[in-house]
Amino acid sequence: MRQVVLDTETTGLEVRQGHRLVEIACVELVERRLTGRHYQTYLNPDRVIDEGARLVTGIEDEFLLDKPRFPDVVDEFLGFVDGAELIIHNASFDIGFLDAELLRLGPARGRIGDRCSVLDTLAMARERYPGQRNSLDALCKRLGVDNSRRELHGGLIDAQLLADVYLAMTSGQVGFDLGFDVSAEQRDVIVVRPASLQVRPHVLHASADESQLHEQRLDDLDKSAGGQSLWRRLHD
Repeated sequence: MRQVVLDTETTGLEVRQGHRLVEIACVELVERRLTGRHYQTYLNPDRVIDEGARLVTGIEDEFLLDKPRFPDVVDEFLGFVDGAELIIHNASFDIGFLDAELLRLGPARGRIGDRCSVLDTLAMARERYPGQRNSLDALCKRLGVDNSRRELHGGLIDAQLLADVYLAMTSGQVGFDLGFDVSAEQRDVIVVRPASLQVRPHVLHASADESQLHEQRLDDLDKSAGGQSLWRRLHD
């Protein structure tokens, strides 16, 4: 069975407000083993990134100016995921953005659901751990998956971590990044723009004051929503 663990980063939370993809990242599992094949690309969204999204991802508008647009990479991306079961944390969010990008290209390429089945690990976690936090970080801690490299949200690192979380949730077997430690001669790797996680320039970590302001802003959103805001629900 071929599965693809997928994560995206976006300019903001609401696809209906015209927010766009800025990163797509996937890692491949075959028969529940990481193969080392992965796909990753940054995207020029032709719009600015919301401040909240910038603080979460560390991606700056200037970094994306020379990156490809979705129509430039759509065939590569669809070729990688076609026919696979997609494993996504909070799948409706990512699928909504991917389908919106495909819709902009016209009906010929259809929707993601026309090509792939989808498994939502957030729904799975909520069923298995009711009443508990089920963010990716919370699941890593609960299941013993090392997420010490995850200082900011990034598509490829999050996809690798989610693969380990999925394996741990479904069988107790964690992949330990085996597919990413073998030599280039031993694996078939698909990587596009850029080739590694280290190429993201000018990543600015939020200061203590910025983090406090961010939390205050989320508290204000909670109050205005009369409960937990959409941002916190999506990252819980």
